[in-house]
Amino acid sequence: MCGRYAAGRTPGELAGIFGVEKWEPEEALEPDWNVAPTKEVYAVLERPLKDAADTRPVRQLRVLRWGLVPSWAKSPEGAARMINARAETVHEKPAYRRAFASRRCVLPADGYYEWVTGADERRLEVEGRRKRPRKQPYFVTPVDGSVLAMAGLYEFWRDPTLPPDHPGAWRATCSVITTEAEKGPLGAAPAEGPRSLADIHPRMPLALTEDRWDAWLDPARTDAEELRALLAPPPGGLMRAYPVATAVSNVRNNGPELLAELDAPEETTLF
Repeated sequence: MCGRYAAGRTPGELAGIFGVEKWEPEEALEPDWNVAPTKEVYAVLERPLKDAADTRPVRQLRVLRWGLVPSWAKSPEGAARMINARAETVHEKPAYRRAFASRRCVLPADGYYEWVTGADERRLEVEGRRKRPRKQPYFVTPVDGSVLAMAGLYEFWRDPTLPPDHPGAWRATCSVITTEAEKGPLGAAPAEGPRSLADIHPRMPLALTEDRWDAWLDPARTDAEELRALLAPPPGGLMRAYPVATAVSNVRNNGPELLAELDAPEETTLF
C-alpha cells in the first residue's frame, strides 16, 4: 500500500531525470513532504500535446490529483479510495483496465511512509478486517538516493455538471500500482526494527527501474501480458527504511524535517 509519500524535487530536476520534453512552469507544485490522497502530484506520462498538429506522443510532466476517477464514474466521490491499484489484478479490474491499456504514468517520489503494526494487526489487514490504529512511521527510500519511480495509471473524468469550456470541466487523476512487499533484507536497515519491507507492511509501491521507464510510458504498447511483465517486482535490496517522527501521521504537518531519521523508534512495535 502507499498512503503517503514525499515529493521534494523540482520540475527541472524531474525533467532532467525522466527526459521530459514538455512541462508548464505555471503548474509547478511546491515541495510536499507529506503527500496525502486527493492532493495534486507530479506524473510523468506520454501523450500527444493538446491542440498540436503533431500527433506523436510527447513525454510530459503533468499535475494530476491522487485518487483515480474512472472516465465512466458518475461522480468523483470515490477517488480517495482509489489511490492504489494492485499489480496482480490491475489489468482486469473495471476501474483500472482501460488506463492500464493506454494511460500509464510514473509517479516520482523521494520515498514513501508506512506505519509498522504488530503481527496480529498485519494479519487482520491482509484479511481486509479492521485493525487498531497505526504505530511507528518509517520512511522508505532508495538506498542510493535516486528518485523512486512508482508505476501509476492516470485517467480523465468529465464533470457533467459543468459546461465544456469551464476550467474545471475535466479532472485528471492517478493511482499508484502496488505489489507484494519484499521479504528479503533491506539494502540498509535501521539499527532496531524491521529487517525487510514485508516487516513494515504486506504491500509496497511497485518501483520501476530505469530500464523499464520507456516501455511502461509508451502508449503504443497495449498487449496486456507484455505490460504485466513490466510489473515484475524490482531487484531486492534497493531500498532502505528508517524511523521518523510520528508528526508525519498528521497531514497538517509538512516540511523536510519529517524525513529526519530517528535514532530509535518512538513507539515499541512487534515484529
